[in-house]
Amino acid sequence: MADLAALRIALYFALAVFSIVLLGLTAARIHYTTHLPLGDPLNNGSDFYDPIVAELLATSILTILWSFFIIHSIHKRHENRFVSTFRGELIGLFILWVMSLVGAAIATTIWGDLNFCHQFSACRLLTAMVAFAWMCFILMTFILFVDIAFVVANGGLREPLHGRWDPRASHYGNNNRTSMSTRPTSYV
Repeated sequence: MADLAALRIALYFALAVFSIVLLGLTAARIHYTTHLPLGDPLNNGSDFYDPIVAELLATSILTILWSFFIIHSIHKRHENRFVSTFRGELIGLFILWVMSLVGAAIATTIWGDLNFCHQFSACRLLTAMVAFAWMCFILMTFILFVDIAFVVANGGLREPLHGRWDPRASHYGNNNRTSMSTRPTSYV
């Protein structure tokens, strides 16, 4: 189980790094489109912003916060009332997964093939933004599969999300289980 905790921490750390890069790319795109230089042919020189870029920005911020929260919870074996079980982690991760899928899919629909304008930095920025949106989605999909496989193999949907639980030591887990060491012995 210690290897699984290390794997999950590594996956969430990679997700946080990819999300930080996506945050920078989306912020650069929003800054560019809301501060178009004079004579820029994009949108006839009028400032604007793309709603899907704002969605990717929000998704990346939420994913960064979520990743660091989960890393902290796994590493410190932290349990809290709001998101302390695998069920809570899977629900939160699924919401971010859907947001990431929607953002990456719409961005790909709009800017899927920009080979004709790679000489411009704005096109290269869009291509990198779409690529990192898909990388975040793929990594979230892999984390979902790892978590679901662990839950199915260990029946731990309602167990603490750090993955290392002892029913007698958990503050919020199911404390109704009795182990062999706590059962009264009978000498009949």
